[in-house]
Amino acid sequence: MKVGFMGLGGMGAGMASNLAKAGYLTAVYNRTTEKAENLAKVLGVTVFAQPEALAAAVDVVFLCVSADGDVLEMVEATATTVKPGAVVVDMSTVSSDTAQQAAKLLAEKQVEFLDAPVSGGVEGAKNGTLAMMVGGNELTLNKIYPILQVMATRIMYMGPVGSGQATKAVNQIMCAGINEAVTEALAFARAQNLPMKKVIEIISSGAAGNWFLDKRGVTMTNGTFVPGFKLHLHHKDLKICQGMAKKIDFAMPLSDMTVAHYEKLMAQGFADEDISALYRLKSQPNR
Repeated sequence: MKVGFMGLGGMGAGMASNLAKAGYLTAVYNRTTEKAENLAKVLGVTVFAQPEALAAAVDVVFLCVSADGDVLEMVEATATTVKPGAVVVDMSTVSSDTAQQAAKLLAEKQVEFLDAPVSGGVEGAKNGTLAMMVGGNELTLNKIYPILQVMATRIMYMGPVGSGQATKAVNQIMCAGINEAVTEALAFARAQNLPMKKVIEIISSGAAGNWFLDKRGVTMTNGTFVPGFKLHLHHKDLKICQGMAKKIDFAMPLSDMTVAHYEKLMAQGFADEDISALYRLKSQPNR
């Protein structure tokens, strides 16, 4: 099967590269054409100037873009030229409603759709070690499973279309809580004048150890906030979670607090930093 990839940001570029190394990728598209051209040269694949052209040339289309509107725009363009029997897989983080809208648009063209958001950060995308949560037709998932294994070490079928995005919402809510806890704890350790490297090392080996502390503890306490996962993107994801929660009258006070904290940091000019930049806020006196 010929594979095309749309959206070559920090996550997309890593996933596309792994698809190319495995011999699946034949085509790429990105709104910033120069980025697509540069990556295409490195990977030895074709770059298309329009999503419609890419969709017509492949059997499987992967999407990894920033927002709900972007996903629907790409799906609408894809639907004009995609082959009946093709598969479209969206690995963006959007709402369950958007996934269902995309599936409906493509079903009219006899095209299968999977919502398959991922977790694992830029490192996971680069190393092919992502966790992938999938909604849609399980037979379609099985059909392209070997392709997905190039990008993810853990692939879980979650249910009908929208289930993948609902599961990713769970992930993003949990990430908010972990970020709040780790940054606050490390800011407290700093205020206690403890040796930070030792704190991180010993805490990481005990019951409170976690991926975020292990991967971001040293960098945040050294004042380095290179993404990673951009703060404004997690803010966007949490706003999606808030919208989903509102529909079922579900309270999320911790996520609401994180949204407010992120908005303070965004107002200070830190929107493009890693989410560990929350440490900046936690370290401020009278925060």
